[in-house]
Amino acid sequence: MRSPITLSRAAVDGFPQVMPGVLICITIALATTFIADHYGGPTLLYALLFGMALHFLSEEGRCVAGIEFAARTILRFGVALLGVRITVEQVTSLGIGPIVTVVAGVVLTILIGVLLARLLGLHRDMGLLTGGAVAICGASAALALSAVMPRGANSERNTILTVVGVTTLSTAAMVLYPLIAGVLSLTDQQAGVFLGGTIHDVAQVVGAGYMISEDAGDVATFVKLMRVAMLVPVVMCFILLFRHAEGSQNSSKIPRLPGFLVAFVMLVIINSFGAIPTSVADGMTDLSRWCLVTAIAALGIKTSFQKLAVVGWKPVILMVSETLFLLGLVLAFILFGVVSL
Repeated sequence: MRSPITLSRAAVDGFPQVMPGVLICITIALATTFIADHYGGPTLLYALLFGMALHFLSEEGRCVAGIEFAARTILRFGVALLGVRITVEQVTSLGIGPIVTVVAGVVLTILIGVLLARLLGLHRDMGLLTGGAVAICGASAALALSAVMPRGANSERNTILTVVGVTTLSTAAMVLYPLIAGVLSLTDQQAGVFLGGTIHDVAQVVGAGYMISEDAGDVATFVKLMRVAMLVPVVMCFILLFRHAEGSQNSSKIPRLPGFLVAFVMLVIINSFGAIPTSVADGMTDLSRWCLVTAIAALGIKTSFQKLAVVGWKPVILMVSETLFLLGLVLAFILFGVVSL
């Protein structure tokens, strides 16, 4: 076992090797955030596309180590910081109906994803990854889940496909779902549960909710945060599932929690006690967003358009089907009185 001094020296020695690649990813994050802030559109999708245009940097040269570091370490750090956005009180404040809706939506959407992946001839892992991303919190969930899934030849390609798919579907839902809420004459609170329970990414949920009213926006945000909180048990289930799949020798061992998941849970608990000042929480949320955009840029650099082109339409059909299933399920819960608001 190496001493802390040895580990510190290793980290310092490795710093010059990772800096060129990390700076490239940060530059992409800055550029795409500027474009999204000034001209609109999803930042993560822009970061992916910009990164993919620089795919040649991941093949060889000084940037490779930094790109790998951003795609893995910075990604996990950003996911861990998502915990400052959630408190236990927020999760329980809306009563049992929305909680039942969220839990059922997450569990059933993931199971449907696995079933549809099998019917489409795709690997089970693709169904788990896309189902989890659609069910929980879009691109952030895809990144968190992929971090604990087995690494294979197509792992990063599948992650990129999932991020692109759920981001695109989430953007479309932000425009279309408020119209559906209006056609069905949902109350503001019902509309909030509908939007928060179905739209993939947090930013799009907030945008769609406040398009309707402030009350709908508040409810949508809380329901969405409940879905984000489901990331912890789902990641735990994934760890157990894949440890068991590795073989009987390893399945008897207690799975070791990844550090980013422990940090996520600790931040949720600390935030629930009100121990994190609002200004600090806002700063950590912004840092989380920057980390995720930087990591997405790195994943984009590691993926080529040619690799995506050979996949075909099956993953697209899979994600659209999962999205429509979640839409129908949440609406059914609202219209048939499971969610009584």
